[in-house]
Amino acid sequence: MSRFVNLEFGDSHGDHAHDQQKEVVKDGSTYFRDAEAAFADGQFERALRYYSKVLEFNPQNAGAWTGQVRMLIELGEYREAKLWADKALEKFPSEPELLAAKAVALGRSGDLQGALAFSDASIEERGDTPYIWLARGDVLLAREESRADYCFDKALLLAPQDWLVAWLAARIRFYYEQFALALKLIQQAVELNAGHFLLWLELGRCQQALGLVGPAGNSYTQAQQLNPQCAETRAAMATLAQVGGWRRLSGWWRQLFKP
Repeated sequence: MSRFVNLEFGDSHGDHAHDQQKEVVKDGSTYFRDAEAAFADGQFERALRYYSKVLEFNPQNAGAWTGQVRMLIELGEYREAKLWADKALEKFPSEPELLAAKAVALGRSGDLQGALAFSDASIEERGDTPYIWLARGDVLLAREESRADYCFDKALLLAPQDWLVAWLAARIRFYYEQFALALKLIQQAVELNAGHFLLWLELGRCQQALGLVGPAGNSYTQAQQLNPQCAETRAAMATLAQVGGWRRLSGWWRQLFKP
């Protein structure tokens, strides 16, 4: 089922029904802050719902429209992201970050020419925010162009002390399986905000992807200590334990049959 109904009218199921009981006094600006906070915690589904609530109060909030597209991209729903971007661009045809978000959705969907065109348009609209350049880097990586490095450097230069930008850059590198470069970026994010469990979780994922089982375990432990309730961390630790057990078993077999 398409998300359009849920995005426009809210999701009345599950924990959102409980949320509504607690949040009846909130206004659009409060929901926007909630959306940004959920995004920063990696709760993309929740952030998506909050951005939708913002638009119930103010349908002209371009940031909320863009936020919805970005959350759909983070959730891997690129077709829905493109459809929602088209709907938003009917209202805001020159919004730079919205154009950039559509570019990412197109690039990850395989429309590399369209992605570059929308990325060009976002920059031509005098877009000079970190996200514009992160999106540009995303598109260029989809096109396998080395110029992507400049875009990530530009984004980090625009926000040198913002852990969120370094984290997002790492997520993009990780998506394109550039694990060593992703690791470098997430380490930078951890240095800027070592108290955030999500960054340690992402650090562990990068380390695990590179075969660094021991360091990954340490990172997951830090994430769990900072947020003991995080189910994703528990799942990551369980997966890592299986990987570690298999490696120990493989090593034992190699020693057993060693000439």
